[in-house]
Amino acid sequence: MKKFNIRKVLDGLKEVSSSAPSVQVGPQENHLIQETLQSEHFQLCKTVRHGFPYQPSSMAFDPVQKILAIGTQSGALRLFGRPGVECYCQHESGAAVIQLQFLINEGALVSALADDSVHLWNLRQKRPAILHSLKFNRERITFCHLPFQSKWLYIGTERGNIHIVNVESFMLSGYVIMWNKAIELSSKAHPGPVVHISDNPMDEGKLIIGFESGIVVLWDLKSKKADYRYTYDEAIHSVAWHHEGKQFICSHSDGTLTIWNIRGQGKPMQTITPHGKQPKDGKKPEPCKPILKVEYKTTRNGEPFIILSGGLSYDTVGRRPCLTVMHGKSTAVLEMDYPIVDFLTLCETPYPNDFQEPYAVVVLLEKDLVVIDLAQNGYPIFENPYPLTIHESPVTCCEYFADCPVDLIPALYSVGSRQKRQGYSKKEWPISGGNWGQGTQSYPEIIITGHADGTVKFWDASAIMLQVLYKLKTAKIFDRNRSKEDKGSTEASDDDPFAIQIMAWCPESRMLCVAGVSANVIIYRFSKLEVTTEVVQLLEVRMQYELNDIESPDGGGEQTSALPTPGASPQTSGPPSHPSTSSNNSDGGNMPCLKVRSAPLKQSPGYQVDLVVQLVWVSGEPPQPITSLALNSSYGLLVFGNSSGLAVVDYVQKTVVLNLGTVELYGSNDPYQRQPRSPRKTRQPSGGGTPVWCLCCLSFMPLLCGCFTSLCFVLTVLLSVCPPRGANPLDHRDNSFSRSRSSSVTSIDKEAREAISSFHFCETFARKGDSTLTPCLYVGTSLGTVLVLALTLPPAGEQRQLQPVLISPTGMLARLKGSILRMAFLDSTGSQLPPAYEPWYEPNVSADGEEREKVRKRRPVSVSPSSSQDLSESQYAVVCSEKQAKVISLPSQTCIYKHSITETSFILRADVVQMSQGVCVACFCANGHIMTLSVPGLRPLMDVNYLPLTDMRIARTFCFTNLGQAMYLCSPTEVQRITYSQDTCENLQEMLGELFTPVETPEAPNRGFFKGLFGGGAQSLDREELFGEVTAGRASRSLAQHIPGPGGIEGMKGAASGVVGDLARARIALDERGQKLGELEERTAAMMASADSFSKHAHEMMLKCKDKKWYQF
Repeated sequence: MKKFNIRKVLDGLKEVSSSAPSVQVGPQENHLIQETLQSEHFQLCKTVRHGFPYQPSSMAFDPVQKILAIGTQSGALRLFGRPGVECYCQHESGAAVIQLQFLINEGALVSALADDSVHLWNLRQKRPAILHSLKFNRERITFCHLPFQSKWLYIGTERGNIHIVNVESFMLSGYVIMWNKAIELSSKAHPGPVVHISDNPMDEGKLIIGFESGIVVLWDLKSKKADYRYTYDEAIHSVAWHHEGKQFICSHSDGTLTIWNIRGQGKPMQTITPHGKQPKDGKKPEPCKPILKVEYKTTRNGEPFIILSGGLSYDTVGRRPCLTVMHGKSTAVLEMDYPIVDFLTLCETPYPNDFQEPYAVVVLLEKDLVVIDLAQNGYPIFENPYPLTIHESPVTCCEYFADCPVDLIPALYSVGSRQKRQGYSKKEWPISGGNWGQGTQSYPEIIITGHADGTVKFWDASAIMLQVLYKLKTAKIFDRNRSKEDKGSTEASDDDPFAIQIMAWCPESRMLCVAGVSANVIIYRFSKLEVTTEVVQLLEVRMQYELNDIESPDGGGEQTSALPTPGASPQTSGPPSHPSTSSNNSDGGNMPCLKVRSAPLKQSPGYQVDLVVQLVWVSGEPPQPITSLALNSSYGLLVFGNSSGLAVVDYVQKTVVLNLGTVELYGSNDPYQRQPRSPRKTRQPSGGGTPVWCLCCLSFMPLLCGCFTSLCFVLTVLLSVCPPRGANPLDHRDNSFSRSRSSSVTSIDKEAREAISSFHFCETFARKGDSTLTPCLYVGTSLGTVLVLALTLPPAGEQRQLQPVLISPTGMLARLKGSILRMAFLDSTGSQLPPAYEPWYEPNVSADGEEREKVRKRRPVSVSPSSSQDLSESQYAVVCSEKQAKVISLPSQTCIYKHSITETSFILRADVVQMSQGVCVACFCANGHIMTLSVPGLRPLMDVNYLPLTDMRIARTFCFTNLGQAMYLCSPTEVQRITYSQDTCENLQEMLGELFTPVETPEAPNRGFFKGLFGGGAQSLDREELFGEVTAGRASRSLAQHIPGPGGIEGMKGAASGVVGDLARARIALDERGQKLGELEERTAAMMASADSFSKHAHEMMLKCKDKKWYQF
């Protein structure tokens, strides 16, 4: 009989009015654990975004600061400095970034967006902010140009006009270049949008304007008229100057380049078709695809470089996108893997009127960033140090581990460094600006990503950086060319048969286990030595949802019965010889979905395959996708489950220990047989040949469909990362089943099949009232049941290799609403009990002495305090489902705390995590809320509406880890990391890198004596006088709207130039402060002097008047 404590219930109601945890206390138990975590320990914020910018649209480079900026179609800005220095910002409107322009060496960036707004970003702070915005109302922006060391930004529009903006105040000048004035009578039609603006490198007063139709105008800013017009009958895509300002080059839509002399108006001095076939009869070459961009770069000691994208001939069908580098008489065509978005040539000087000396080309592709070394023969590419290859193959699942063993990252790096490709440029990576942060967060963090092509990547994620450590290709162990005779090769064909679905990893023992979409599980051991495996060890497992019409429930329906029998022997890659071979005659046989290769396998240092487990087809049905997976290195066991049941594999002995249907786990205690509301409880099947236990699957269905509306969707979310092979994950097409029941019942069965959703290995009290701790396996199902299996393990050493592992189901521990997501255990003090593990050892050493050492090391190490606990002390099981969380006291098995997390939505991911102050449950809900609950009391500590579930990728990849870290894939190419720890949020500013570093601007090129004497050098222009309000007046207010940014104006006022500006500002500030202090001191001294003289006067007055009578005054 339980005591009911009303006071605790009232306390609970006070703590959280929305959903109070119901508290029950057992008769002999006193659950007074001091909870150390409080609400103030939690705060949610984004930390850093890694990966390739999704759908890039524009790019810019600061040649002095050496920073690269990339804009995307969703309005994101990514800034890259030296490896490890990167930053993410977002325009609020979400409009595509069409152009970016750095204020070179000023720590500022101008962005132009597709919604016709222009923004000024301050990069002098760790998190860049917008200082000003300008929104055009009547005209569409098509091109921007900001000359070096100028504060006037030229903006070209779709109407063909050019407006001028002061970047300091972000106000429009009254000076406008109208399209009709620019072309006058040279063309009868409108010239089209402005596609190019740039000033003459040698004369700032002359501006070249390219119109889309093919007209180019050289505009004189002072006289406000066109000096020259150049007309070509093909549309223009881009224009580039020669540094001497006497020639320019245009790229056209017919694949031609035209080079013009600025004084020669009639026709171009040279026309080149880089990829056109030259006809012998002297006619024009065949037209080619448009040349989208051209750059013209000069060198002091050699021929100029002409670099272009596009322009290939139309007959090159299927040819990949190319960048062409023309240098003197040589033309190099560099093929790219993806379409080119933009490219930039990196030059030694920021001055446009000097020899450019190009040394590299940055090529922005749709899904990659390539940097080409122009100084080396063959134009090799630089090795990219940024983590931009996350999406090399689509990510299908992720796991995140914070606070790993310290030797793990060096071990993975040492084997991963041997996988690097050769043939890169020998030079340093040219994008080298910024400085690393000064953060003190030093614990090792590892992210593991599973991919659609079967690769698994390990990433070092320590201290908000990301670097690939090691790449494992799981597809290597399978034959890729499946033969035509293979049964099911047509029905079950899928684009990604090797895709990774679930991963289980033990950081301490370095054991890795991956489950693939083709219903296969692979166990890997980590080794530093190379090894050749003659035969890959293979276990084939038959898992069935129910027995087909056969006489005995104990017949050949399962590979093994509930108790392990010697008949469940391992199958290596020979023909299968199961205890029951009846299915071999049936349609489909024991066909696995993938064929393990039979040739010897050379395995490099790193992760080496130890065992492959494959689910085979049964009665012409493909196996169901694997929905849950766990392994324990101390016990030597692997367990996996799907909607048919679960299988436990002893990977030491390479045997199947247990293979049970979900219903069999309940035994006679199946709760769903005892539902009074179920109308189908007593109904008999019309087929008549199915054993009674098959009905258990049906009896709960009406109840389920009424209660859990989200179940079908949830199962799809959580249980099938990729589309399964051959069938819907919830598809159940059993012929005998559908014969014996009506179609409506079969459709219910499709939705309500009970799948295994989670596992947890632990040392705990297996049964109610136990006094000793035993190894256990906790099983959670998609219907909210927690079942316990007790494990009996042979002694360590030789006996472990020979004696069987015994497993006995001990019944049901609890039932919750919704699918079970996570289970964990606490000791009597409330500390988390991690599962036992064995430390890593080198598996490929076989000397006798070392063998003995190995066996000794392999004794199970229980890292939990439970082994030293008094037997009378209790434990707590923390169980979290899609809807609620419960804390159950063991061994009494009483629920002491219960909390309903969500009523209207459901939880996608839940983890029991270790914070620096204690343990908590962290949940991510489908409605976008991120929540944390205390344990064991399940008090809500944080609830933030962070992120609506916009796509399934977030649901599939979201994971929490220890110390307040979490991550998810925010786009197909990018990882977003967040923190829910107050400590990390406070230290984040220190940890972030700095983009802007004070650097001296290089000296301007020397004009030379004769150029200075005869006026051949660069002509300067007083733009302030020309475009300022005094001369040009104000622009129309309706043209554009000025919006002050949240970054504030003060950040830019002192952005003069580099170190000098910084030092000068600091000195001025100090001088001002000293001056003010000096004035204050003088003022104080004057006040003291006047007070002194006042007191003297008062005293004298008093003495004078002391003896006088009143009438003497």
